[in-house]
Amino acid sequence: MKKNIPIQTLELIPLLDNMLIELLNSLTPEEWTAQTVAKLWTVKDVASHLLDGNLRALSSSRDRFFGEKPDKIDSFQDLVGYLNKLNGSWTEATKRLSPKVIVSLLDFTGKQYSSHLQTLDPFEEAIFPVAWAGQETSPNWFHIAREYTEKFLHQQQIRDAVGKPALMTREFFHPFMDTLMLAFPYTFRDVASPTGTCVSLCVTTTIGGLWTIVKKENEWHLEKEIEKMANSIVRIDPDTAWKLFSKSMTTDQALDKVEFYGDIELGKKALEIVAVMA
Repeated sequence: MKKNIPIQTLELIPLLDNMLIELLNSLTPEEWTAQTVAKLWTVKDVASHLLDGNLRALSSSRDRFFGEKPDKIDSFQDLVGYLNKLNGSWTEATKRLSPKVIVSLLDFTGKQYSSHLQTLDPFEEAIFPVAWAGQETSPNWFHIAREYTEKFLHQQQIRDAVGKPALMTREFFHPFMDTLMLAFPYTFRDVASPTGTCVSLCVTTTIGGLWTIVKKENEWHLEKEIEKMANSIVRIDPDTAWKLFSKSMTTDQALDKVEFYGDIELGKKALEIVAVMA
């Protein structure tokens, strides 16, 4: 019997790429230098980072070339530090590239990377695990979904910075959030609660959804789209959600934008979900 892919993102990636190229081609010189919510990155830096993602993924996943290797990775924070170093050195070096060059390279590499992802068996082991979900190995469908979240997030950061129409539609936003919520159980890994405790997170409006984690004997399990008499319920709007769970907004900044019902401390823990390597 054919397995069902839990989160379908493969066909959305080339659509996002095409929208990105159209967006970048519409920007003025001033908009290319606009500050984004990605801390110290401008629009041009974020576009450059997306290019790095395509190039690095093609080199490692398609060509099995890994280049520079870290000296020692003993923890999640070690990995984050290593990736931040790579990201920083790339964006610094590509400051010498023009926006036109970056757009042309994004167009060229995006098509190649989309084609490569089409060749992967969705249920075979991915080249890299999804560390922010606490996995030591991950299937390719999750790897592809992670790549989708990267492309969605960074394009949304650019749109947010220059005031262009957001990617906030059911077609694009819901798979993004559905993937991010795979970090929900891992966020609660050290929370000691009685078996059967439920925490629900509702991202409001028709583009959002409901995700519930349930404490089993030894771990928390994600049960999507299941209504329960939850011990804690968190309601959050889509704009706050994408910024918060990508560390583009702090928990303190989000508190007055979130509604809590039931156990507030459990609810506040849900705000610590981080589904990026940061």
